[in-house]
Amino acid sequence: MSKFAVAGATGRLGRHVVDVLTERGHHVVPMSRATGVDIVTGEGLAEALAGVEVIIDVASWHGSEQDAATEFFRASARNLHEAGRQAGVVRIAAASIIGADKATAGFIAAKKVHEELLLAGPLPVRILRAAQFHEFVGQLLDWQQSDVVHLPALPTQLVACRTVAEELVDLALDRDAHGSSIPEIAGPRKEIMADAARLLAARQGIEVVGIDGSGMPDAEIAAAGGFLPSPHAKLAGPTFAEWLDAQS
Repeated sequence: MSKFAVAGATGRLGRHVVDVLTERGHHVVPMSRATGVDIVTGEGLAEALAGVEVIIDVASWHGSEQDAATEFFRASARNLHEAGRQAGVVRIAAASIIGADKATAGFIAAKKVHEELLLAGPLPVRILRAAQFHEFVGQLLDWQQSDVVHLPALPTQLVACRTVAEELVDLALDRDAHGSSIPEIAGPRKEIMADAARLLAARQGIEVVGIDGSGMPDAEIAAAGGFLPSPHAKLAGPTFAEWLDAQS
């Protein structure tokens, strides 16, 4: 079995990646500030990567500000490549966002830079682009902290974090993966973000009002389906409604 280091191991996606690796019998080194590893400053990184074969990078910036997120990804990509190279790491596998290559502003544009920086580094890198997570819907409701929440009525193809984690681990393990195309993973069907949020909001006594997304970064691109999966994407359940039912 391989030895993996997971950057962002305590995050929304990282917890699932650690679970999948552990269930499959791999040795996992969880990397986060909570475990004494800071991929931005590099603190604890060399020690954590000792003997590691593959890094899975699912660390993310905690806000939506483009500049701050870009600086986070710039530092993390540089440090993971450098420390990984010194430790003899074979490859890096990282999660990104479907449509990142089209983004011009906001957090997704920062992920576009992140992809570019990772691919430009000395270690081989595999990227998996994912649709927005089912788990992200609750975060959108929490951010507004109101009984009436305004959310964009924009198309998405929500996917479960567990589904993404399984696909990312498969990609990280595949010794024969190659090619210039970046694989994608999304949920089984197109949904409208505001409509999906209403299913969760109804359980919390919250009203959701759909808006057109004006003023949001790249709203026009989103409205035109720019952040929906391409024809070569893998589509996998559960749907948001199925996932939501399973939570309770």
